[in-house]
Amino acid sequence: MQFLEGTLIRYPWGTYDAIAGILGKEPDGQPLAELWLGAHPSAPARLGDTTLDAALAADPSALGEASQAAFGPQLPFLMKILSARHALSLQAHPSRDEAERGFAAEEAAGIARDDPHRTYRDDWPKPEILVALEPFHTLFGFRSPLLTWHLFHQLGVGADTLRLLGPLNARGGEAALQEVFLDVLTIEGDRMGIVTDVLACAREHARDEGPVGDLARTAVELEAVFGTDRGILAALLMNRLILAPGEAVYVPAGVMHAHLAGTGIEVMASSDNVLRGGLTSKHIAVDELVRVVDFAWCTPEVLHGDETAPGVFDYPTHCDEFDVWRLEATSGRSLRVPADGHARIALVTRGDAHLSSAAGDLTLARGEAAFLGAADADVTLRGDAQVFLSAPGLATARPAS
Repeated sequence: MQFLEGTLIRYPWGTYDAIAGILGKEPDGQPLAELWLGAHPSAPARLGDTTLDAALAADPSALGEASQAAFGPQLPFLMKILSARHALSLQAHPSRDEAERGFAAEEAAGIARDDPHRTYRDDWPKPEILVALEPFHTLFGFRSPLLTWHLFHQLGVGADTLRLLGPLNARGGEAALQEVFLDVLTIEGDRMGIVTDVLACAREHARDEGPVGDLARTAVELEAVFGTDRGILAALLMNRLILAPGEAVYVPAGVMHAHLAGTGIEVMASSDNVLRGGLTSKHIAVDELVRVVDFAWCTPEVLHGDETAPGVFDYPTHCDEFDVWRLEATSGRSLRVPADGHARIALVTRGDAHLSSAAGDLTLARGEAAFLGAADADVTLRGDAQVFLSAPGLATARPAS
């Protein structure tokens, strides 16, 4: 067991004080979006006098035999603190097969990996999970087409807007959502009046109660950040979800999503592959969106954590790359740390945590993290603390539903 020092990431959408508060630091007046705890080569965490990726390259046995057999000599997951002041771009991530195909095609085409029009930076999928530390607002998947039609109708939008949304009412289903979403992405010129129409109606209904008011407030919030961006209409086709602290949402391949505001623990497969679908100045690969995005409407599933042992809450995912636990330790009770035989990362989000094993002890304060190698067996946790733990999902992965 060793202390792990995360890498701070700054994006304009980050908050000013949330991550600094968790780390026990004074805010510096600049937005701070993420703390990365992993071995991703673009921002690896520090482990002693080296970086985690370098340490694992020197001693891949720390990953565990099962992980090496499945993923080779690299840590398959990346753990983050994510803190959003306002919305991120609409985005989706590929499956492993899609990532391998897309990466190979772009490599063969000679597209530089740092080319802004490049879609696949690596050949990995990027499923992810977000566990809220505070009330967390996010967009996830597409709403029922008929419900979306009725909400816009009640909003009082004009004839041009209703004409664009017409397939949702006339046909419904996946094909209609795909048609409308892609049509939204091509709005320009005189058709931008559709966007201003929706935003004007939203401002009139922003104080309403119920679903229409919720839709209107989402539009107004996004307008405050993105102006009359056509991506706002794409966002309004999606489900808005508010997670309470301790609740989570798992985002599999193909699901369009966008985090809106809040602070949470995010764990994902260690990949850079993002397909953007709006609310961004970056390249939108429309053809690839059609291949990758799941346009079937859905009702988001909120995960509360399955208590597999007293104080041990598992957030089951459908992927082999990672699993996540929330450990709630109390004075006078020790918890067994899950996932023996695998590389693990532990992060304290409340209180002080004392980790112990036959090989030694380690005490972590709030905001501190540790790397546990595959050989760190029978680790127990004591103290009055909340700890998030990540490991490969090989032992606990479930079939996709």
